[in-house]
Amino acid sequence: MSPTVLRIGGDRFYFFSREDLRAHVHVQNAAGQAKFWLESVVELAQNYGLGRHQIATAFRLLKKNEDVACDPHASILGLWPR
Repeated sequence: MSPTVLRIGGDRFYFFSREDLRAHVHVQNAAGQAKFWLESVVELAQNYGLGRHQIATAFRLLKKNEDVACDPHASILGLWPR
């Protein structure tokens, strides 16, 4: 299962519910995809083809929409109360 938690422009933010227990989100667009950890601080976990500018944009969008990105992950996996 990979629910989409946010769409902004050409970016899709989603996660795989069976991938990691640690809260994370993937961002994908036409150029590639990246994975960000969400617990404590938002940080880049992996990058597959996104450029510096696209990573910076995704990071900024995640920080701005952190609750939107974290809530579905938490509710599906029951990791923490929000």
